Amino acid sequence: MNELEGLTALIIEPHPGMRSTIHNMLNMCGLNKIDHVGGSNQAVKHLGLKHYDLILCEYGLEGGQDGQQLLEDVRHHKLMPLSTMFFMVTAEGDYGKVVSAAELGPTDYVLKPFTADRLLERIARGLERRNALLPVYELMEAGSQREAIDACIDGEARHPRYLVDFLRLRAELHMFLGEPHEAEPIYRKLIETKAIAWARLGLAKTLVLRERFEEARDILEDLVDSNKNFLDAYDWLARTHEAAGALSAAQAVLADAVAVSPHAVRRLRKLGETALEAGDNDTAEKVLKQVVSKAKYSEFKDPQDHVRLVQTLVRKGDPVQAAAVIRDLDKSMAFQKNAPLCSAIASSLVHEYTGNEARLAESLETALAASRDAPELRCELKLELARTCIENGMQEGAAEIVRDVMRNAQNGAAMARAMAVFEQAGQGELAQKLAMESRQEVIDLVASGAARAKEGDYKGAVVLMQEAATKLPDNPQVVFNAALAVLKCLDHEGWDDRLGQQALGLITGVRRLDPVNPKLPALAGMHQQILKKYDKGPRLKKAG
Repeated sequence: MNELEGLTALIIEPHPGMRSTIHNMLNMCGLNKIDHVGGSNQAVKHLGLKHYDLILCEYGLEGGQDGQQLLEDVRHHKLMPLSTMFFMVTAEGDYGKVVSAAELGPTDYVLKPFTADRLLERIARGLERRNALLPVYELMEAGSQREAIDACIDGEARHPRYLVDFLRLRAELHMFLGEPHEAEPIYRKLIETKAIAWARLGLAKTLVLRERFEEARDILEDLVDSNKNFLDAYDWLARTHEAAGALSAAQAVLADAVAVSPHAVRRLRKLGETALEAGDNDTAEKVLKQVVSKAKYSEFKDPQDHVRLVQTLVRKGDPVQAAAVIRDLDKSMAFQKNAPLCSAIASSLVHEYTGNEARLAESLETALAASRDAPELRCELKLELARTCIENGMQEGAAEIVRDVMRNAQNGAAMARAMAVFEQAGQGELAQKLAMESRQEVIDLVASGAARAKEGDYKGAVVLMQEAATKLPDNPQVVFNAALAVLKCLDHEGWDDRLGQQALGLITGVRRLDPVNPKLPALAGMHQQILKKYDKGPRLKKAG
């Protein structure tokens, strides 16, 4: 009982009587620091404010989102540390469906009805596993991935009971470090040891990152065929089809995933956008309406969803319904970031369709002005704004938008999409000119930061490159050099907590944008050397 003393817990349960029962059971188990909420939105707010050691979540939540989808959102938005134990409370009838639903499932399941003794047994089992893995978790969250890999190897010897957990973490760490070739044999070993679905998914991921799409597709199709509830396999199969340019196939896979899990907004959004890009306006309309409806009361709502729906409705020749969507955007999203910009873009599409030139010009001017300070606006919407500008005599504004998208292009495909806006308007030479200018601007910007650092102005280099990374958050070259500037400043000017956090965030950004960048290991190694230099590594508890 003593080992549970001091742990914090969050109960997520819609029924007050059951919340009270679970609260009392946790008290009997020795837990006293307990919060409870009735639904997913309240849970997200609590998790945004504090961390818990233990979460007990009812699977059958009310309001359209079940416990598994809440767990998926919480993990995706990183609202829960790795060390938090998440227990799904579920009826026996739902267990088979729930247990196979996600790659990253909960710590454990608690089947209803249950007693305090049964609950204590589950928590004690989860706590033993957490304590074994805690040294790895602490190193991962401190950004010490190399040391975390060593801790996994040590853990495999110390805690053979959790061998599979340590192997899995080690493979995921290699993936995180941009080393799929190191992760592949670990996943193959796990597959040989046991027919573990998530290990096969991990192997497929290593193949996708190295653009071995056909091999990955074969594994993922087999996973989906053999386990209809394995949603992460659907997501990666859709991603594989999309990378190969097979949008219709990607749409079909996402539609199957949505049929299994109809309330996950991120997956619905991806299906709607894929259908829109594939030209299937009927499906895009149906799905994007669901996205707007389901996200309206969510903590993760986004006004860009309304614009995508307006795009679809205008394409279908329904400006009346599109105008109603804009009114809903203005009313329900009034205080959301970029809502005025999204409203202006959506309005320009409607006014263009109806031929209201005065209102169109007004909307485009508003959108152009607001877009200058919106680096997080999706490039698809920026390019749609640029297209509307070109077709309505505002070429200078369109060029400004396209140049911005080009500077921020993540890869060659993103650059090609930006160039296509002018190419399709018969202005291929201008597209080439803008592409050259934007590439040169990025080269000059990076060179300026490097020159300042070379002159010993490390703080000046940081200021310059941080501003660049804020404006161009999806350009791998800019984000990499911003990380390098921050690390050099820390190395030469001394430790600064704020810069230390920024370094970690920028390195994470490089991994997101360019996971197989050959310079990533050196960047991460420099980060680790600086942490050691200033004794800022994690303070680890001794492994048991």
